[in-house]
Amino acid sequence: MLDRIALALLIIGGINWGLLGIFEFDLVAFIFGGQGAPLSRIVYTLVAVSAIWCISLFFKDREFLSDAA
Repeated sequence: MLDRIALALLIIGGINWGLLGIFEFDLVAFIFGGQGAPLSRIVYTLVAVSAIWCISLFFKDREFLSDAA
């Protein structure tokens, strides 16, 4: 379950980075009141922690991952 939450947060972060790179629009900052707003910083931090967590997916057994789905 934690892997799926981390993956969902990474997808949100990836979409946000895509919007920022293509349109110069930070969706997280727009929703939560700016890049320095506490809620925005929490979301950015959660995305970063999720990325670090997902590094562990490279080292998990492939059969274990397919059984969890």
